[in-house]
Amino acid sequence: MTGLEVNLTAPNGHKITLPTGLFINNEFVKSSSGDKIKSINPSDESEIASVEAASAEDVDKAVKAARAAFQSEAWGGISGTDRGALMFKFADLIEEHKETLATLETWDNGKAYSVSLNEDLAETIAVIRYYAGWADKIHGLTIPTHPQKFAYTLKQPLGVCGQIIPWNFPLMMAAWKFGPALACGNTIVLKPAEQTPLSILYLATLIPKAGFPPGVINIVNGYGKEAGNALVSHQDVDKIAFTGSTITGRAVMKGASINLKNLTLETGGKSPLVVFKDADIEQAAKWGHVGIMYNQGQVCTATSRILVHEDVYDEYIKQFKDVVAANKVGNPFDDDTFQGPQVTQAQYERVLSYIESGKSEGAKLATGGVPHKNVGNGKGFFIEPTVFTDVTENMKIFQEEVFGPFVVITPFKTEEEAVRLANNSCYGLGAALFTQDVERAHRVSAKLEAGMVWVNSSNDSDIRVPFGGVKQSGIGRELGAAGLEAYSQTKAVHINMGLKL
Repeated sequence: MTGLEVNLTAPNGHKITLPTGLFINNEFVKSSSGDKIKSINPSDESEIASVEAASAEDVDKAVKAARAAFQSEAWGGISGTDRGALMFKFADLIEEHKETLATLETWDNGKAYSVSLNEDLAETIAVIRYYAGWADKIHGLTIPTHPQKFAYTLKQPLGVCGQIIPWNFPLMMAAWKFGPALACGNTIVLKPAEQTPLSILYLATLIPKAGFPPGVINIVNGYGKEAGNALVSHQDVDKIAFTGSTITGRAVMKGASINLKNLTLETGGKSPLVVFKDADIEQAAKWGHVGIMYNQGQVCTATSRILVHEDVYDEYIKQFKDVVAANKVGNPFDDDTFQGPQVTQAQYERVLSYIESGKSEGAKLATGGVPHKNVGNGKGFFIEPTVFTDVTENMKIFQEEVFGPFVVITPFKTEEEAVRLANNSCYGLGAALFTQDVERAHRVSAKLEAGMVWVNSSNDSDIRVPFGGVKQSGIGRELGAAGLEAYSQTKAVHINMGLKL
């Protein structure tokens, strides 16, 4: 790895030797084009490191390596139990290196270190272990048909899986895709987001240590237009799993049509949170705050549209603002920081543009709406948590995904109006509702157009429960047993036991 690593000292003093190459066939290699990606610290706008950027030629090499591994006895010929053992070892190594991985995640992404370590890394490890346990429990069925016929099904892997992950949860999203793909026996070519490649590159150093044969997992950091497009449109890739924006998801779908690839898409959201007048307002405010301000609002399922019954509207806004004020915006390596910077300058400017849009459309700015410059030397992509009230459904800020610490609050009169407002969106990823009426909880949950509904909470997903959306929020499901369906195919076998023509 000579020439493809750099020694770094993180803001928290952690010393890290970081690989900077593409990871193909269990080795770090240079890009054929010589192109680089500069990774920027969103807290102070300084350059952290420069890493190799994959070309289409590099993606082709990675796909060839993955295909060879898929067809090899070293991977394709081993048992599910042996695959699971490799995955358990991988999870153990991630746990052993979790402080380094969390440091890189925070440094590169801007999220609070406490979140990276205690939540993102914890889930990353748990997901790999969860699917490791599934690896030898994936099987077909026998199907009674006729006394002289024996029919059964085989559950088989898809083959080479292209995976494209976003910048908001790099390690977690990698685990969500690695886990079921490996458990089912597939091989992988993963493209990290160009904004946050560092933690995944360090994770790659653990792959050969876990014992995975060369080519089983390949990582091609690169730009979407070059590496992403090459992966999506590659004729020898059998599946694409993508998490990101709806606009990019449409392009992925189009590119994957070249050979009718199997697709899993988890795209944008504008999730509603509905507060009925019988709700526990204090809890609804606390969960509402977590549901939108967590991870700097950079969460696809963020409950960014809060709909509140008019009888408790003013009280809810007061309590929500109190919760906002109690949570610190600051250096992500400080123990008491809740909100760090937006991931990039482009994202920072995007949020600020929506703030101006909200003002121009006549919404009331209740709090925030300005850059936060009280951190360090005044640099960095920090924004005060922003709350707009008296927002109507025709406003841009009600309809479009902002992907920042930005929430709109709208009143409603009746249950029917609440459901109509909640469903007035092209998205359908998540939804939440707060009520103490159990009948209403079930009734409204069934009517909300969303892949997931939380009752009296928001965004408390679980790795054992399917995750995904409807409408323009995506296709397919991740996590739980449902995640395995996205990485396996069913083959029917008919055995003639004596029928003659």
